[in-house]
Amino acid sequence: MPLPLRYLALAFLLSSLPGCSPPSPYDVVLAGGRVMDPATGLDALRNIGIAGGKIVAISEEPLAGKEIVDVSGHVVAPGFIDLHAHGQTTGDLQIKARDGVTTALDLEAGVYPVAEWYREMEGTAPIHYGATVGHIAARFEAFHPGMEVGHWAINRAKIARLGARPAGANQTAGEEELRAIGEAIREGLDEGALGIGFGINYTPAATPSEIESIFRIAAERKVPAFVHTREFGMAAIAETIALARSTGTALHIVHVGSSAIGDMPEVLQLIDESQAAGMDITTEVYPYTAASTALESAMFNLGWQDNLKIDYGDLAWAATGERLTEESFERYRKQGGWVIIYMMKDENVERAIARPGVMIASDGVPFIDGKGHPRGAGTFARVLGHYSREKKLLSLMDALAKMTILPARRLEGHVPMMKDKGRIALGADADITVFDPATVRDAATFDAPTAPSEGIPHVLVNGEFVVRDGGLVQAARPGQPVKTSP
Repeated sequence: MPLPLRYLALAFLLSSLPGCSPPSPYDVVLAGGRVMDPATGLDALRNIGIAGGKIVAISEEPLAGKEIVDVSGHVVAPGFIDLHAHGQTTGDLQIKARDGVTTALDLEAGVYPVAEWYREMEGTAPIHYGATVGHIAARFEAFHPGMEVGHWAINRAKIARLGARPAGANQTAGEEELRAIGEAIREGLDEGALGIGFGINYTPAATPSEIESIFRIAAERKVPAFVHTREFGMAAIAETIALARSTGTALHIVHVGSSAIGDMPEVLQLIDESQAAGMDITTEVYPYTAASTALESAMFNLGWQDNLKIDYGDLAWAATGERLTEESFERYRKQGGWVIIYMMKDENVERAIARPGVMIASDGVPFIDGKGHPRGAGTFARVLGHYSREKKLLSLMDALAKMTILPARRLEGHVPMMKDKGRIALGADADITVFDPATVRDAATFDAPTAPSEGIPHVLVNGEFVVRDGGLVQAARPGQPVKTSP
């Protein structure tokens, strides 16, 4: 389809002025690529014209532009949308861009205060960013006024200074605390938060009635609850679904691979049945059999072995890779830091990846001195290369849908700007990932967790290259805030 008439009319007017040569109608043209758009099913050779940060032409005919990039032999897809990205520093987001991600949102842990976090992010992001209002951070603010945790995943040191078993995670909320938590949640939603994020396993003293009260706020404000359940396995997931049903809350269950553990078939069936019964419920998975979290968190309170169905030797200290013992567990828990948790079986992860409707999201934690979990660097390329191309668990189009249009639709009902993302369509945001379907693969490992994905030569955000010819554009900062309101 050619450039819209208003652009052509403007170009003709300018070219007719004395001393003016005809301008190139497009800022960037991606020429000769295999355009794949899961929203419409388009899978064909097309030329893409980009102007003003938008897709303004999708044409079978050649297009003229200020910059023409030959992408023949490559797939041109909507930029990948990660609904579960804890790593929100500039460096973390640059690593994600190398994996084809153009929008990275922390919808599980979230943030509080919300407006302050968005202000701090301005001008720092190579890709789009956003967050929910986080129940964890709001709860700590209620028990420790003035603390302002902000982004829990990055600012854990503030909590660590409170000592062992801090009240924000381990003390039951009284009437005053419940009031303060509710006020904080409403304030965050007023400031544009993308929903309400819950890490109930990290706040074990939050009673079911407390969680219900916050679910009711979500239902009242017509935003989803993004939930890490109280425990792992079928019982905790069933409890959360029942609560969403009784309160009328839209529900997204995070990282179903780890949340379900060995109950994956039953959990996926329950989610499907709940959807069929009319519930607004979705879930996601990351393509790894190991999890990762903070060892000093309340998840590792007494009884963690029963909760996670593992023992000390199933934990590895992320900074060194060493497997833990009872002694090193206690020592590192006092110090605080990330552990890798070997707790899942590949067949269950594969079930979730192949299941229609289950989205792909990384749960990528912040990298510290280049250490962490490879899911923050390789999730999307791993699904495309290992699980789609090599294992043939799902088609390339289905894989792309799980990382583009499905996450966009999860949010677009209450976040209007998401209607312009996750698509290759006229007027859509020019957030685009170009990859080689024959070579795309994850390179990140547990030994080298930040190694960039391969086979992704170009990534554009708002029409600006953040990855060009396989290399990071170091100074690029086109990322914009994703919020429910301007």
